[in-house]
Amino acid sequence: MNRSDSSEPSNTKVQSPQFWENGWYRFARRLPSPNFGARPAGICIDLIVMHSISLPPGSYGGYQVQQLFTNQLDWNAHPYFKQIEGLEVSAHFYVGRNGDLWQFVSCDNRAWHAGASSHQGRGNCNDFSIGIELEGLEGDTFEAAQYETLQTLLPCIAQQYPIAHIAGHEHIAPGRKKDPGTGFDWAQLQRCSGLTDQCFPES
Repeated sequence: MNRSDSSEPSNTKVQSPQFWENGWYRFARRLPSPNFGARPAGICIDLIVMHSISLPPGSYGGYQVQQLFTNQLDWNAHPYFKQIEGLEVSAHFYVGRNGDLWQFVSCDNRAWHAGASSHQGRGNCNDFSIGIELEGLEGDTFEAAQYETLQTLLPCIAQQYPIAHIAGHEHIAPGRKKDPGTGFDWAQLQRCSGLTDQCFPES
């Protein structure tokens, strides 16, 4: 993943104090990650990327994901963690199985969630996307509470940033990633977001 030492957002805009403060959503639990950088100057933030994650895979309810995104994960706490030891990643948002919402990186900045990726001919999706991780396992279903959180979050993002597309990690990195997977209800996500059919990946 590309990185930058700069922490200054490149597309500063006037944001609604009711919901946003310098790219931070006021109704999320703020847990800043060191894994971020500045977006390229003049970039248009028009893509939301949906992911799924659980640590270890299929284990829910702990704080291992939060620890991973803040470089606090104990690599010796579980055999699986040795496979990802040293990984430095982040997402803008993380939605737990109970609907709890966390934010790790300002949406004005670039989180490290997409990796090698491309969307509609544009590479490096981290540059122009907002990443949302759902606590889950690719191929598994997700909880009603998670969709309820998205129902509030997605419209607020779309009102603040010129979102034109929503895709899964599987769509921007096909063959490399499979999340959020077949258990994710895209139709329900569309109802949550209020965005048009054209914003969503073709089924």
